[in-house]
Formats: sequence, C-alpha cells, structure tokens
Amino acid sequence: MDGSIYLPYEKRSGNESIVYFTRDLSSEGLRKIYSRVNQHMTGKVAVKLHTGEPHGPNIIPRTWVKDLLAQELPGANIVETNSYYEGARYTTEQHRETLKINGWDFAHVDIMDDMGTALLPVKGGKWFHDMSVGVSLLNYDSLLALTHFKGHVQGGFGGSNKNIGIGCADGRIGKAWIHTTPGQPNQWDIAKEEFMERISESTKATINYFGKHVAYINVMRNMSVSCDCEGVEAEPVVTPNVGILASLDILAVDQACIDLVYAMPNNFNAALIERIESRHGLRQLTYMKELGMGNDKYVLIDIDNNDSRISQAEAVKDVKPFEG
Repeated sequence: MDGSIYLPYEKRSGNESIVYFTRDLSSEGLRKIYSRVNQHMTGKVAVKLHTGEPHGPNIIPRTWVKDLLAQELPGANIVETNSYYEGARYTTEQHRETLKINGWDFAHVDIMDDMGTALLPVKGGKWFHDMSVGVSLLNYDSLLALTHFKGHVQGGFGGSNKNIGIGCADGRIGKAWIHTTPGQPNQWDIAKEEFMERISESTKATINYFGKHVAYINVMRNMSVSCDCEGVEAEPVVTPNVGILASLDILAVDQACIDLVYAMPNNFNAALIERIESRHGLRQLTYMKELGMGNDKYVLIDIDNNDSRISQAEAVKDVKPFEG
C-alpha cells in the first residue's frame, strides 16, 4: 500500500485492541500508565528507549525513567545498540560517554551489540529470513518499549516499531541490512515503502522472540519532525504535546498515536503530517498489519477519567500550541 495515504479509522477492518491514554506528562503519569500494561513484565526486563545524541533536547526526561525503574522495575536494564552512522554513539566507548552527558548514568545501560550479535528469525518476511540484533538482547525475559513518539527523517515517524526495529538491530550488520543496498555508496539509499517494511520485519523478529512478554509505551511530547538521533540539530518542535499511550499491541499503539496527530485541531499537525506522508511512513502501519503484528483498530481508554472510552478527537481537543 502507498505509505503516503492515511487510512481513516472507519475504513479499517478486523478486531480491536486496547490502548490506554493519559494527558499526564510526568513521571507519575508514566508510572500510572505502565501499571496498565505490566502484567507480562516478568523475569529480567529490558527497557528499550532512545537515549539520544549529546544534549538532545527532546528525549524522554531522565527523571521520569529513573522513577519508573526505581519504583516499578527494580533490576531492569535500559538497553541500546550502537549507531550505524559515525558519531557520538558509533562505538561503545563513544556511546558510554554520550550516556553520561545525557544523564543516563543513574542506571545500568546495556549496549547490546558490545559483545557481538545474534540472529533472530523473521517469520513471513519478504526482505529478511533473519535479523541481526545485539547479542545480549537474548539475556532478557521481557521487553518494555519506552518510546519517544516523534517524526523521523527517513521513516516519517518514530514510534514503538522504529524504536525496536532499528533500535535492537546491531550497529554494523542489522542496521546496514535495513538502511543500505549492498555495493553502492549511499548509506541511506533504502527509503519509502521498502524502508518501512524492513523496519517492521526487524521488529517482528524481536517481538516474536519475547512473545507475550512485551509492552509498549509511546510518549507524545516534544514531537519534532526530527528523530532524537539528530540531537541538537533537530528541527524546532511545533506540534503540541498530547500525552502518553500504552498497549500490549504494537500496531495499535503506533496507529493510535498517528490517529491523534491527524485528529489535532487548528492545523497544529501540518508539519508532522508533511514529514510522515512525504516519507511514506504510514506503510509501517499497513505492513505491520499484513505481517500479523497487531490490530489497527482499538478502544482508546482515558485513564484520567474513570477509564472512559473516548474518541481520537476527544483526546486532543484541548491541546495547546507548543511552548518550549
């Protein structure tokens, strides 16, 4: 399907999943919504988030994550992989220095490809039979994808799918498979629908490995059209803050975030929609559905108001212009 075309809710088919929603953008709001999706977080837990380039202005606040780990996930590790591009996270040594700069030294951060790679099977993929991930991913029993939802220069948007698909792929092999056609000089030549499909197949390898022991939280705050990998070079934020969404269904939670962006009033969404559609990023959603990774229909539950079911328009009706 054409990844530049938004599919309205009423034109979707299939079952509905549950997506929880809070407007409370705080450590308390994060802990509260985590409690709704934590039932399968057992054993050793990996918390996959984007820790950002040096001094990145838009990443999830460290204090929120610190409180979540201390109060809800003692013993869990933050997990990351090294970057595919040369820069401040290219080697493990560089990456660890960046973690200190950005204030992530309150917890152990497992750079999963530091000690090598492992192959996970991709079931039903057309681009991959296996995906190369950081080897220490296999040391964990459960995975929490804690994602800063925002735009992305190549993917259009970065939600849970991007966080896992690119973020768990190792920095030299897996990320190269996703981004680059072998034998030509452009490191970033794979784009649009093919790129979205490769991300999604990579994600499927990881979530199939963990089975039911995966949960997804998307934080709709400081949503630049740029990814956190652009650090201080990210485009200024112009999209309003919305809240936090969580689900046990990766497609449902990413789709719900997209739907809230499209439902925003007063043309607050123009920049982010342009970024999503110009990169054909919506193919992430339709391909995840084709791969059987979840449902694009869902019940949106407002945990701020007695778990009432709300519409997308109701969730964003009171958003205010972004103030940095």
